[in-house]
Amino acid sequence: MFGFGYFVLVPFYKVMCEWSGQNRVGEAATAVNTQVDTSRLVTVEFDTNINRLPWQFKAERSSIQVHPGELKQVTFEVRNDRNEAVTGQAIPSYGPAYAAQFFNKLECFCFAQQTLKPREVREMPVVFVIDPALPRDVNTITLSYTFFEVDGKKAAVAAPTKSGGNAGA
Repeated sequence: MFGFGYFVLVPFYKVMCEWSGQNRVGEAATAVNTQVDTSRLVTVEFDTNINRLPWQFKAERSSIQVHPGELKQVTFEVRNDRNEAVTGQAIPSYGPAYAAQFFNKLECFCFAQQTLKPREVREMPVVFVIDPALPRDVNTITLSYTFFEVDGKKAAVAAPTKSGGNAGA
């Protein structure tokens, strides 16, 4: 029974894969992503802000154009101007606000706190795709990041200096 099943089902499986298009060896590299809506372009603008951090923060480009469904990567640069390590957290916001549900980030520096060494400069990527279900009347999305200093991180670094300063007073 096993031999019969193997010799009959394997060729049948191959025929079904070829018929359904699932057995396209070598075509994967040239396959077109059918999820990309090439009939329209959306402009994505990048806005960067710092909230009481001694950092400089900017996007590599102020805007890009993308087709919904297209995978894109942009780079941001952050610079710590202090002579001590500082930890920050980026919080994203979107304009229009409802665009957030259509803006899918696969990789982002905003997913984790960022600790920069004294005078460190870091390039940070954001990889995203805009859902093709984005309403057709939305032609521009603004992605805005604001970096905030993480409470407790600065105090932990500054605590020895303050206690050392109080001991000498």
